[in-house]
Amino acid sequence: MLFKIAIKNLLGARLRTWLNVFVTALSFFMIILFSAMYDGMREHAKQVTIDTEIAGGAYWHPEYDPLDPMTFEDAHAIPPSAVKALVNQGKASSVLVSQASIYPNGRIMPVIMKGITPEQNIVNMPTQMLAGHEEVTIPVLIGRSMANDAKLEVGDAFTIRWLDANRTYDADEGTVVHIMDTENFKLDMGHIWIPLEKAQTMLAMEEEATYVTYAEELSIVENKGDWIPRDVKYLIRDMEALIEADEPNAAIMYIILLCFAGMGIFNAQVLSIFRRGKEIGTLMALGMTRSRVVGLFTLEGGLNALLAGIMTVIFFGPLLWYFGANGIWLGVDYSDGSMGLIVEKYLIPVYSVGLVVTTTIVVSIIVLIVSYLPSRRIARMKPTDALRGKVTV
Repeated sequence: MLFKIAIKNLLGARLRTWLNVFVTALSFFMIILFSAMYDGMREHAKQVTIDTEIAGGAYWHPEYDPLDPMTFEDAHAIPPSAVKALVNQGKASSVLVSQASIYPNGRIMPVIMKGITPEQNIVNMPTQMLAGHEEVTIPVLIGRSMANDAKLEVGDAFTIRWLDANRTYDADEGTVVHIMDTENFKLDMGHIWIPLEKAQTMLAMEEEATYVTYAEELSIVENKGDWIPRDVKYLIRDMEALIEADEPNAAIMYIILLCFAGMGIFNAQVLSIFRRGKEIGTLMALGMTRSRVVGLFTLEGGLNALLAGIMTVIFFGPLLWYFGANGIWLGVDYSDGSMGLIVEKYLIPVYSVGLVVTTTIVVSIIVLIVSYLPSRRIARMKPTDALRGKVTV
């Protein structure tokens, strides 16, 4: 009985019904979109790091600590035979790391110099641009931010100074052969990349490496010597910790979005119910109990939430799909790492079943609450007062 009356009321008040449904659907859309954007930013940061830097993992020289440049001086050796075999098979790529200084345009800049095989395909970097430059002494690959900071362009030459294995300082001319646009600011800022063989010759470290990055889905070799295997989980632990520390901010943002959505739904629902005070008075005058009146309006609120879910799928669903496929332009370039995470110019939302289900349940509960409370207050009034329009908040 109540269900039929609720359906009749919703169909009879088209403008009011669709206003409430639209506000609720818009709330669904905004909460899902912004939460998915936040999740997408974090997932993208992890994926880019794995794609451009980590691959399947790495074998580290036992003295190597990427956070302590002072260890670079001693962190080099010929990789163990089993690890070197992976390199020869094209399943891994050696990297030789050293401190250096560059002198672009009369300035001095400390940098981390990394030698990498130009032909490697383990990590997603344009290292092939380092090949085939016999006309220059040291071909150099740098990132866009590094180029901007050093005021360097392709073809510019500058002095590189380094300390070799014999504790002797040496210097020579490097030439920028390519400037890469990378989302991973850690490969860009303060880094220069040169061919591995050139780095080994410059540093007097023939066939040596600091770490070896291996392809995805490879198992750890047994004869790895004293080199330390580092898997993906270990190598992204700092990023995972940063993301975990940011969880309270994500929760606060979700609550703020719910509050804004709740206020919009509350205004629409409460205005609708209080404008129907005379209708409530009529129902009670005709013998409908207060509990049934409250149940009727609460049921209407639930049906509004159901219609809002359908509207979200039909009208906002394609928009969510479009953003998920093409991303959302942020309008600001965070490639310099100012956000502390890798953030793409076009942020791709990541939708999850948990996010959609949680948002649906929470918003539906909000709709039911804001439908129940005002109708209960009006139902407590005398039918004669409700009929006369004496409705007070």
